[in-house]
Amino acid sequence: MTDEAVSVAPGTAFKDIVKLLAQYDISGVPVLDDEDRAVGVVSQTDLLAHAGPGPDTSGQNGTAAEPPTASDVMSAPAVTVRAEETVADAARLMTRRGIERLPVVDVEDRLVGIVTRRDLLRIFLRPDSEIRRRINDEILVEALGMPAGDVEVHVVDGVVTMDGHVERRSQLTALLSLVEQLDGVVTVASHVTARTDDTATTHPDHARHAMPW
Repeated sequence: MTDEAVSVAPGTAFKDIVKLLAQYDISGVPVLDDEDRAVGVVSQTDLLAHAGPGPDTSGQNGTAAEPPTASDVMSAPAVTVRAEETVADAARLMTRRGIERLPVVDVEDRLVGIVTRRDLLRIFLRPDSEIRRRINDEILVEALGMPAGDVEVHVVDGVVTMDGHVERRSQLTALLSLVEQLDGVVTVASHVTARTDDTATTHPDHARHAMPW
């Protein structure tokens, strides 16, 4: 995500929003309240829908109507994603809702950044060598505590192929889950086997390992 997100207040004028979109070459901005919580999003589509004057451009007393503000044109409530959600979750949400930009919020729903479709696609440009290194060093050795060399990892264009063995089936379950969640991985072909099946006696939660990706 981009952590220095451009945002507007509910009272920001229509023309000022247009200027911001042009200045930063972006397609939309989140609308934040006084506590930095996203209450809506203004997109180019929202602005175009309100670009022309309405059927009545004067107030009840014959005075000129007030120009629209962010609160008048925004789409609400804002569609957001939590910072701890995976890239896949963000991509699915953006596709399902048909949006280009997704505000990222913390546990208190305060804005911490913006993720775009371009950001998500950029992740899949991660070099194969880096993906392989992270699988070997951060997942196999650090997270799962496995001896180096038990699993052979090959990565080509983001496609991960793994061969070898692990001691326990719970390790295999965790391995596949962690590799699939790793940024830059397109798909996983696993030929790894487990010597023993401990899943009947191991609680599922004990086989899972959380890593901050």
